[in-house]
Formats: sequence, C-alpha cells, structure tokens
Amino acid sequence: MGKRVLLIEDEPNIIEAISFILSRDGWTVHTHADGTSAMDKVKATPPDMIILDVMLPGRSGFDILRDLRATDVSRDIPVMMLTARGQDKDRELAKRLGANHFMTKPFSNDEVRDHVRSFMEA
Repeated sequence: MGKRVLLIEDEPNIIEAISFILSRDGWTVHTHADGTSAMDKVKATPPDMIILDVMLPGRSGFDILRDLRATDVSRDIPVMMLTARGQDKDRELAKRLGANHFMTKPFSNDEVRDHVRSFMEA
C-alpha cells in the first residue's frame, strides 16, 4: 500500500506495539516522541495519517492537534488521538479540535489496525 503513518508517542512499549502492528500490515511507520518538535516532523515529511498521544513531553497532543488543523500542509491529514485519560471532556475537546478518532489506552492491536485501515482506505 505504501502509506505512511506518523506515530507521535513517548511510551516505548506503545511505540513498539503500534509500529509492529502497522508495519506487519504494510504501513511505513515513522515515530516521534517529543511534543515540542512534533510540528517540525510533520512539516518536514507530511504523513498520510497521524496517531497522536495526548500527554507528551514539551507540548500536549491537544496543542499539536490545534496546530495541525491551522496549518495548510496538515489540515486534512487524518488524526487518531490516543490517551490514558478517556474522560468525556477529553473526547469532546479532541473532536472540537478536529480529531478524526479518539482511542483510550489500553487498546487492542486489532482496533488500532482496523481504524488505521479505515482512514487510509477512505
């Protein structure tokens, strides 16, 4: 398929799991673990999809999502948010800021893969 996913996540176990799942499914997975420079990574090589953690060192995923939606190069890239906090207010904020999907940790490998597939096939 040749599609590229950028995983912006700072937890090594989650990076490893998602990278494995998606790579095995044919995706090229790039990773980035710092919120401060995440937008630089997106602008340098815009991916086809972004998986974005809410709690990152340097900047929150919500701040990054706000910037993604305000920038021409990333405005239309599908974004799936990940968080350990699944409160309704977090879901509502993510939706308001333009997230395409919001998933709480822990999640199933199949669930991640299926959502990425659905965004990439749309």
